[in-house]
Amino acid sequence: MTLSTNAANQLDNPPVPVRAKLAAAWTSFMFLYVYVDILNFYKPGVVDGILNGLVWRFDVSSTLLTVMLASVAIPAVMVMLSITLPARVSRVVNLIVASLYIPYTLFNAAGATWEWAFFYGLSIGIEVLLLAFILRSAWTWPRVSAVHAGAAATGQREELRR
Repeated sequence: MTLSTNAANQLDNPPVPVRAKLAAAWTSFMFLYVYVDILNFYKPGVVDGILNGLVWRFDVSSTLLTVMLASVAIPAVMVMLSITLPARVSRVVNLIVASLYIPYTLFNAAGATWEWAFFYGLSIGIEVLLLAFILRSAWTWPRVSAVHAGAAATGQREELRR
């Protein structure tokens, strides 16, 4: 049986620019990262530890809070940098930052018990998948062909599409 499709019913599906993909992935990563930290407060003993001046095995200090702020601020800034930096610089910055965040993200499983394995496995797994998507998108960033580069320089890009 063959299904015919009416062109009027088809949805437009233009390609999404790499910059938008990267910004969306960093935004998703940032939200997940923050929500996992918020949900972690519901673990027994976490809030009591914080009230006693301890986060995991670290004393609450200005240095610790600065590192924690930076770890959340970097993905937030990457949303903006992915859109605004020149393509070549954006590609390199995305490759470096995402590569550094993978081991940092995996470290979140340190000290986890089997009781919390699914929580950390799911959250870290999704975060690593998002980082892998960022790496793949930045690595495979399309190059401009010589024909398109010349046309863009002379303002003839629109005519090449026809």
